[in-house]
Amino acid sequence: MHIHNLLTDNQDIADICARFSTADFVTVDTEFMRENTYWPILCLIQISDGKEAAAIDPLAKGVDLGPLMELLVNNENVLKIFHAGGQDVEIIHNITGKTPHPIFDTQIAAMAIGQSEQIGYANLVDSWLGITLDKGARFTDWSRRPLNARQLEYAVADVTHLAKIFPMMLEKLRETGRGMWINAEMEKLADPDNYVNDPEMSWLRVKSQGRNLEMLGRLKALAAWREREAQSKDLPRGRIMRDETLADIAAHPPKDQNKLGQVRGLSAGWKNNDIGARLMDIIEQAEPLSRDDLPLKIGRRPKNGKSNALVTDLLKLLLKIRSAEMNVASRLLARADDLESIVAGEREGVGLLEGWRYEEFGRDALDLVEGRVSFTVKDGKLKMTHQQEGDEPASD
Repeated sequence: MHIHNLLTDNQDIADICARFSTADFVTVDTEFMRENTYWPILCLIQISDGKEAAAIDPLAKGVDLGPLMELLVNNENVLKIFHAGGQDVEIIHNITGKTPHPIFDTQIAAMAIGQSEQIGYANLVDSWLGITLDKGARFTDWSRRPLNARQLEYAVADVTHLAKIFPMMLEKLRETGRGMWINAEMEKLADPDNYVNDPEMSWLRVKSQGRNLEMLGRLKALAAWREREAQSKDLPRGRIMRDETLADIAAHPPKDQNKLGQVRGLSAGWKNNDIGARLMDIIEQAEPLSRDDLPLKIGRRPKNGKSNALVTDLLKLLLKIRSAEMNVASRLLARADDLESIVAGEREGVGLLEGWRYEEFGRDALDLVEGRVSFTVKDGKLKMTHQQEGDEPASD
């Protein structure tokens, strides 16, 4: 495979993108920095078609990434391959407002062939190619220039190895007949809605002990305010206020700005500075959350205490057994939220009860919840027995 020097010239970038535009696939990776900013700083883009590979420098003076973005988000004939590509896709979305499509993520695909829940890139390369990656450049400050040869070699290896692994993985998926399983997962990864930073939804990421509507209304208003402050200042949201502090203020709002100086996690300056004044305005204007806006996981599900918890534990056991039998990562079959949802009586919009997941696991999970199966131990193994039609349902 031909490895180019770091590309900084617009004509060189346009030329390689033109060649890649007729390829069957390209492997893509990015290096970025986001420790001190809200918006990630794109520092390097690596790309390969399996025949040649290059790192493109987005920080080069006057660089034009237009041809590259055209290839990634508008060329439907070229498959874009990432490993654990969520953050890479987010960066491309930030630049273009679009996502790469069609897309393939080797971390997701690995779950369908039994390679753990979230296999890291180094372990993926080791398992498929028997190569141990040099991790020395992993903590590089990718924004600093110049980059040395070792750093560039490390970065480009992320796409050259992936270009060799992808055909092998694709063949394995064909052998197992599980290629169709992951199509929906890839479409989710490419859904632009996943990468829109909507301040009004940011409260759902904040863990909070309170459940009353007034507290949740304040939490929603405060989280949206913090998100906008972070975006406007291009600072990590935690630099504005940590989650724990935000949740504490939502649960125990100070009566006046002077009290902000006593809040754990805030400096004394908040009691008389402008940002403290804006915070108090948000608290005063916050309205109770509508009950219709309560997420199911917070308070809209019917509760049945220990009984529901026991059934959920049985489902988790069943999931563990089934995923081991199928040699597939359990997370690909079902997520904890799915199990909790069907135990709580939900049937609509539950991924486990749709498509291939229903055929492979959802039907049995539903039968367990609705009392149509029982467990026995035979020859040291747990066995699930379905009731015959017409049998009396299992009693409590």
